[in-house]
Amino acid sequence: MEALVVVDVQNDFCPGGALAVAAGDQVVPFINQLRKDSGLVVFTQDWHPRGHASFASSHPGKKPYDQIDLNGQPQTLWPDHCVQDSRGAEFHPKLDIRSGDPVFKKGTLPNVDSYSGFLDNDRKHETGLREFLKNKGVDRIAVVGLATDYCVKFTALDALAAGFQVRVPRGGCRAVNLDPKDEEKAYAELQKAGAKVV
Repeated sequence: MEALVVVDVQNDFCPGGALAVAAGDQVVPFINQLRKDSGLVVFTQDWHPRGHASFASSHPGKKPYDQIDLNGQPQTLWPDHCVQDSRGAEFHPKLDIRSGDPVFKKGTLPNVDSYSGFLDNDRKHETGLREFLKNKGVDRIAVVGLATDYCVKFTALDALAAGFQVRVPRGGCRAVNLDPKDEEKAYAELQKAGAKVV
């Protein structure tokens, strides 16, 4: 059985948001169309407490996109984004998300970031997504959303590591591209790890 995993299609990652991905909103019609042919659909949601350690504003003298060491992990510092209960943390208003759809929140711990929908970056804390999918009998997943080079990539890699077959439809993804080559590097890394980029 295949599930569609929709990663972080939230206002702050779309044009006008605090950490906008170029053309991020363009994934919405594609994802809504994919949903029509998908049995099980689950969503991840970046959900940071105020003053999160991944925010540049939490580190005096630092600015967005600086690199630091955070509890032994390399960390890119970001603009404040997807703060719990803010408009920026809400899903894009045109995304087809329905009452009862499972939503797995991530990045909720104040001192560790979470790119993957499965695990925090320190690899110690699971979101519950892996267990949920296994209990539903899912063995294949399609991963779409924002952003290709961070949360989509790490969600797909963790899915592969958990034993799922993974495909990544490019039409449902957009990248941050701090370096213009990051998107293609992400797709190459996913293919090398065993995902099907389609």
